[in-house]
Order: sequence, then structure tokens, then C-alpha cells
Amino acid sequence: QVQVVESGGDLVPAGGSLRLSCTASGSIFDINSMDWYRQVLGDQRELVAAIAGDGTTRYTDSVKGRFAISRDYSKNTVYLQMNSLKPEDTAVYYCQVEARRGNYWGQGTQVTVSS
Repeated sequence: QVQVVESGGDLVPAGGSLRLSCTASGSIFDINSMDWYRQVLGDQRELVAAIAGDGTTRYTDSVKGRFAISRDYSKNTVYLQMNSLKPEDTAVYYCQVEARRGNYWGQGTQVTVSS
């Protein structure tokens, strides 16, 4: 059984920072990419940032220069450092782990940015 657990969501003022964490545990092998998505109620889930097995990263345009994704391969953990937060960053943030045997999602963590 695989577990994916996110943490770090909070209520912050505009311009503030947060660091999200996501750890995968259990019978999970050969992790390739670890990704952060976000979703606003009523909208589609969108990819925010991803980090591949070789360390290659990619970001959606709206967060470039403000967010940074990183990964601890020994702990199956991915982080999302979010700086200069804006109200439009408010969403539930989800972690997706792409592994050889399938893709796994966490339960999400709420990020709220007040104006």
C-alpha cells in the first residue's frame, strides 16, 4: 500500500512565503516524477511544478521566479517553496507521485493567501 501525505498549507498574507512538503511511503518503487498540482473549487486541477528523476524541473508560467521545487531522493520527499504569494495562488495543493507501477495522489493541503 502506498501513502502520499502533504503538509505545510496555511493562511498567509499576500507577499508571504510557505513551504509545502510531500512524502511517499509504503510499497512504492522506481519513482520517476514528483509533481505539485493545485485546484480551486470548480476549476480543473493544474500542474504547478514537477521534478523528474534526473532533477529536471518545470513550472507553470504564473509561478516562475516565485516558486521552487526540490526533492530529497533518500526520503521520497518533494518540497515546494512558495515566495511572493498572491491571492490567486489560493487553492488546494496536491502532490502526485509518478512511479513505475502507477501514479499516486495525496489528500491535498489548503493554501490561502489573503489580500
